[in-house]
Amino acid sequence: MTPPQAHHEWWRGAVIYQIYPRSFADTSGDGIGDLKGITAHLDHVASLGVDAVWISPFYPSPMKDFGYDVADYCGVDPVFGTLADFDALLAKAHGLGLRVIVDQVWSHTSDQHPWFQASRQDRTGPHADWYVWADARADGSPPNNWQSVFGGPGWTWDARRGQYYQHNFLPEQPQLNGRHPAVQDALLAAAEFWLDRGVDGFRLDAVNFMIGDPGLRDNPPLPPGGRRTRPFDFQDKVHNQSSPDILPFLERVRALTERYDGDRFTVAEIPGDHAAREMKAFTAEGRLNSAYGFLYLYADRLTADLVRTGAEMWPGEAGEGWPSWAFSNHDAPRVVSRWAEGRDERALAELLMLLLVCLRGDVFVYYGEELGLPQGEVPYDRLVDPEAIANWPQTLGRDGARTPMPWRAGGPFAGFSTVEPWLPIDARHPALAVDAQKVDPNSMLKATRRILGLRRACPALRIGDMTVLTTHPLLTITREGDGETLLAAFNLGHEAQDWTAPEGYVVVDSVNVTQAGILPPLGGVLLRRTGA
Repeated sequence: MTPPQAHHEWWRGAVIYQIYPRSFADTSGDGIGDLKGITAHLDHVASLGVDAVWISPFYPSPMKDFGYDVADYCGVDPVFGTLADFDALLAKAHGLGLRVIVDQVWSHTSDQHPWFQASRQDRTGPHADWYVWADARADGSPPNNWQSVFGGPGWTWDARRGQYYQHNFLPEQPQLNGRHPAVQDALLAAAEFWLDRGVDGFRLDAVNFMIGDPGLRDNPPLPPGGRRTRPFDFQDKVHNQSSPDILPFLERVRALTERYDGDRFTVAEIPGDHAAREMKAFTAEGRLNSAYGFLYLYADRLTADLVRTGAEMWPGEAGEGWPSWAFSNHDAPRVVSRWAEGRDERALAELLMLLLVCLRGDVFVYYGEELGLPQGEVPYDRLVDPEAIANWPQTLGRDGARTPMPWRAGGPFAGFSTVEPWLPIDARHPALAVDAQKVDPNSMLKATRRILGLRRACPALRIGDMTVLTTHPLLTITREGDGETLLAAFNLGHEAQDWTAPEGYVVVDSVNVTQAGILPPLGGVLLRRTGA
């Protein structure tokens, strides 16, 4: 059952808007979005009715992985602006009633970080053990079979130390030794730096990669089957991630955030084959507030059974943490392109927004999702994402989900910049620009504002329990809490279905429904029980 303190926690049931800063708005004229661009458009974000913004990394970085290779945890990369620009952003957001959450990338740094530069010099210095180093095998090969997410072995030889260093991602992203007390202290000091500036919480990037097996045991193979495009996909990653030794560190994180009036929010990104188990452990009492995985983000199709799976992962048992959900983000192809299956993308976008706000937990809305943006088309010669380049054309990669935000339909480069952007503007996106949708009463932008408003208007959506009633032919769910009972029905299929609301319910909202007694494909309805 929902705990009684839920009413007093701003983040429980919140709607959080993710901004990928390189692609949101460029004010400096270099084709790359920046902090001032975010600040200039916070009124738009606030108008959606969200509770908070999550800003992807803006720290100093060589940008090998576009900010997720951090070279300084306590600064702003010049391409994005200055610390003063960040402070101005924070002040503007707080003035609009928006909380601000920033990324913390604690499993690895850039190879240009001073910590790594010191660590690679020799095996005896003060930073010698701040990263995961190991000797070669007798034949000179890497210490074990661990593979990189981006392809190839998860080890790179370093002649300075005469050892291999581990990296779960790019070779330019060496793995921190997260079990080292000094490393933990340094990471918490970086977190404290941002908390002191006034941020309202952290999204912890791939935090289940933070500590691996100290014995560096080989990962076992996964059973045959499934889609495999990388050597990484062949292994059960039980030794290079998911260590129970991460849990005491998360308790230290929680203790730190509790010092700041108990109102700071922490949410973990948990990728991997064991995400359900890890999310529960990472959000158990005294650890993080919430966690999300890739149940929806990497799903090729949306099915009612998928929704049931998500609900069963978080049944609301005593002592359980709080879930978060996302349909789109910077690591996954945009959802209307993944799940359209030849159907109308505009209709699908509105249905998905209603479904998202009906899920129990916090929900993330990715920039452009409020416009119904499809996945951007990026030709091979414009790709910049290392994963996309390495695996082309077997994966869509991440560039198409990171193309610039269209602000003005008639402006140069859709109003994102005055020069050619770092990624191209998809030809379909200018027509979906914010200024065009603002004046269209039937736009996805207007629908988004209406639907997100339901989270504040309906307490049961924000903090209530969730039960999946049926999954075929329709998905029907209930949300109950704070004296309110809601019923939602969704037709996720391709054929119309007969459906009549039960007696004692009134319609709160509906999408794509034009005829009583019929729920068309991509139709959805939310009802409230009268007298409740």
